[in-house]
Amino acid sequence: MRLILLLSAIGLSLQVSAQTAAISKWAGHSLLHQKPLEQAHVGISIYEPATKKYWYQYQDDKFFTPASNTKIFALYAGLKLLGDSLPAARYYENDTAVFVKGMADPSFLHPDYTFQPLLQLLQQTTKEIYLVPAVNLNKRYGPGWSWADYADDYQPELTEWPMYGNVVRIYHHGDTSKMVPALYDLEVAEDRTIGSTSTDRDERNNLFFLKYNPAYKEISSTEVPFITGAEQQLRERLQDTLHKRIGVSVTPQPASFRLLKSIPADSLFTPMMHRSDNFFAEQTLMMASASLWDTISSQKMITWLLDGDLKDLPHPPQWVDGSGLSRYNLITPRDFVSILDKMYQQYPQQRLWDILPTGGKGTLRNYYQQQFVHAKTGTLNGVVALSGYLVTKKNKTLIFSVLVNNHQDTATNVRRAVERLLTMIWKEY
Repeated sequence: MRLILLLSAIGLSLQVSAQTAAISKWAGHSLLHQKPLEQAHVGISIYEPATKKYWYQYQDDKFFTPASNTKIFALYAGLKLLGDSLPAARYYENDTAVFVKGMADPSFLHPDYTFQPLLQLLQQTTKEIYLVPAVNLNKRYGPGWSWADYADDYQPELTEWPMYGNVVRIYHHGDTSKMVPALYDLEVAEDRTIGSTSTDRDERNNLFFLKYNPAYKEISSTEVPFITGAEQQLRERLQDTLHKRIGVSVTPQPASFRLLKSIPADSLFTPMMHRSDNFFAEQTLMMASASLWDTISSQKMITWLLDGDLKDLPHPPQWVDGSGLSRYNLITPRDFVSILDKMYQQYPQQRLWDILPTGGKGTLRNYYQQQFVHAKTGTLNGVVALSGYLVTKKNKTLIFSVLVNNHQDTATNVRRAVERLLTMIWKEY
């Protein structure tokens, strides 16, 4: 029996060595030393969890800006700490009043979600409603975010009590325009020099602008982040929505609060990964923090994970936000393989397959049409990343991470080059 096990181990080792040599030869000849990657900074890690063997490693101990691959870390935090359903709020009731504290749930009044337990509670109560400010140590933007992107839909502000996804939705057709919520001012103007409708916001005020060319009859729908402000502005938004007076109070003690649950967690995680939703990823870290400590701090959440569950990552990462908008994030390909392996060991495979986009879906809709990968994309200027799971034709499950920094080609060309590598592995093994 010992001899059989020894020969089996030797055979497996030789097989992995042959795979490594073949992949290394192909990558060197057809990927790393050819355009568009020949002048880029590239890291590749491919690992088989069943055998605990790396099939291929190329600079996978180097640090890279991972862009939206950072959302894999945010997803891990959400899976670990949020349970089956998101926390809508903490609330306390006495004979005359309801006291409510936000827990950073981004689904409140978000048009993607019809299940609104917190809204139902606030609408149905006949008692006075008081907003209890949360202990929120976060700033409205993450570290290293571009300040000039304040009016772009991918960078809403981060808050303890999001409403409408912290964006206004501006709709225009013909000569008709509307904005939801209608709490703020919208200035509409004709401009016959433009080809399509454009929207913007004043840098320091919730004043929104729409320009359109009356010669074009397009239907447009645009999301523009609003300035969330402090408790007073949140109170105004709640009053405008509920048509009720909202007070502000810090009366109840923390132990008095009950937890109100919200939507199923995976109904947030799936669009977070499929459309690479920055807002959902950031708020996931904040919800995890609020659930654990009754204090909202993304940095505290990150430190807690890195000192605990993720302390055995091969290379301690520089992890600063949930979305990957920040270029301060520095993570190695081997770290991504390690955290994806943890998820693979701890959660059902089908759940992970559903949460992560596959070929033809989400951010992978134009790639991997054979649907053999389940992975998260990442893109910034000069950055292309892809990390996730690959199932070969011989039904071997691999975990991989390919990070590309400082390329000077198009993101599409870089993605196609990575696709050729992973497709070769899928076909051959």
